[in-house]
Amino acid sequence: MKVAVTGATGFVGSRLVDRLQQAGHEVLVLSRDADRARRAFPTAAFPKVEVIAYSPLQSGDWQQQISGCDGVVNLAGAPIAESRWTPERKREILESRTLGTQRIVEAIAQANPKPSVLVNSSAIGYYGTSETATFDETSPPGEDFLAQVCVDWETEAEKVKDSDTRLVILRTGIVLGMGGAIAKMLIPFRLFAGGPLGKGRQWFSWIHREDLVNLIVAALTQPAPSQPEMAGVYNATAPNPVRMGELCQTMGQLLNRPSWLPVPDFALEALLGEAAKVVLEGQEVVPKRAQASGFQYQYPTLKQALEEILGKASVTR
Repeated sequence: MKVAVTGATGFVGSRLVDRLQQAGHEVLVLSRDADRARRAFPTAAFPKVEVIAYSPLQSGDWQQQISGCDGVVNLAGAPIAESRWTPERKREILESRTLGTQRIVEAIAQANPKPSVLVNSSAIGYYGTSETATFDETSPPGEDFLAQVCVDWETEAEKVKDSDTRLVILRTGIVLGMGGAIAKMLIPFRLFAGGPLGKGRQWFSWIHREDLVNLIVAALTQPAPSQPEMAGVYNATAPNPVRMGELCQTMGQLLNRPSWLPVPDFALEALLGEAAKVVLEGQEVVPKRAQASGFQYQYPTLKQALEEILGKASVTR
């Protein structure tokens, strides 16, 4: 296959590009910073990767590159919880997803031949937050800011169906791997100051990065004759969500460090404002459709995932 990928230099995208090339596919990396992307994917190591500069919120010549691609994976979007949600930041979070997806759908509509599949990222923030409810793909959307972002994001992706292109939307949970959220949490644990964020009762719906990449590849490629093609919405989470307290307790056990020192709500709220709800509130999300499709998780439990991640961490620290 030839696959176009946005967000390719990110935590998930970089691993996806590596995996696609290893499988013999050609990869077209669409990047706002082409020089950075070329450094990330040097030709000597990534001979099947081509980097194209693009402006994700603007139509342009880059859209012509989608012609001839078999699939598109759209992972691009501004980070959610790295700064306070000012009005300007909220607009960036929304537009990086909605307008970015609009331009990808526009490119697919213009392509000849057209890609057969678009795998578009979304997030479990679609469901809102709750300490008591359990959400699957049939659950209605929430009413908060992130839920509305996800609804608008998915609405733009749905328009690709007008091009007779198969659509797979992945509502992704917290992605675990060596980097991302785990890298940030390791620092206080190694200083013997680890513990839950907030009260620790909030749900933490997660997925190992390898399982997420496997799910994306499964959505892209033709399945075995006995399995139907993936289409529609899938929760990209592991089948065993946990509460924040259990996450921190498991990390402490594996690192042989205490996990009793919580980060209080007010400290995160002072630092991040409204954006603190991303870590102080959560939702229990189950991957009902992925499991029904026969998808096999390499890391179905948190302990399995953290043993793999922290095993690598202990070697590289």
